[in-house]
Amino acid sequence: MTGLSARQTQILKVLIDEYIETAEPVGSSALEKKYNLGISPATIRNEMANLTHMGYLRQPHTSSGRIPSPAAMKFYISQLMEEKEVGIVDEVKVKEDLKGQKENFAKVMEEATEALADQTHSLAIVTTSDGEVWKAGFSNMYESPEFFAAPLVCKSVFTLLEEPKTLHQLFFERLTGLSPIEVLFGEEFDWPYFATVGVVASRFNAKGKSGAIGVFGPFGLNYSSVIPAVRGVKEAIEEVLSK
Repeated sequence: MTGLSARQTQILKVLIDEYIETAEPVGSSALEKKYNLGISPATIRNEMANLTHMGYLRQPHTSSGRIPSPAAMKFYISQLMEEKEVGIVDEVKVKEDLKGQKENFAKVMEEATEALADQTHSLAIVTTSDGEVWKAGFSNMYESPEFFAAPLVCKSVFTLLEEPKTLHQLFFERLTGLSPIEVLFGEEFDWPYFATVGVVASRFNAKGKSGAIGVFGPFGLNYSSVIPAVRGVKEAIEEVLSK
């Protein structure tokens, strides 16, 4: 999916920004009022219709605004999004906490999982290819408006975390390990009630073990903050356990 004009790209970016902030379908009037696009509401509506036809946007209901498709979100993450820097205090604290447990692999993984859950305000998980699992931040799931009103989605995610084969499939088959950070969308999986889920994850190697670290959240996860947080904790794990 390519061929976007500069104007369409601009509209797509601000629409996704707004969607991530509000967790609601976005209408042309909201974009016209909040963002200085320099074009009329009618032009915005026409371009949103074009983006929908091209597969970048979806219209959940006839009279509602639009939401991004997985293809649009991937384009946004790779081309349009501006990552936020992890605070130096958080970065130093994570490394110091992990260093304090560096002789105990399991404690390092536990500390890393809790740190990631705290930084991202999401459900965090660390797992190894031989089936060890650490989890933290379950209550964070209910802070998301998308999940608070969707108990079946939460149940689906919690069930996944209790199924070793499915967990292994997600982190060691679906994740290629070819990129430092990978983003997966629930729509790509044929799992019940998983379509509205977003996963940011990364593979790592430490102490002779192959592992993965990741965050579960809504499709409209705050990727600009979550991606650098996952990267930072993954790098801290490898740094601490390589010494």
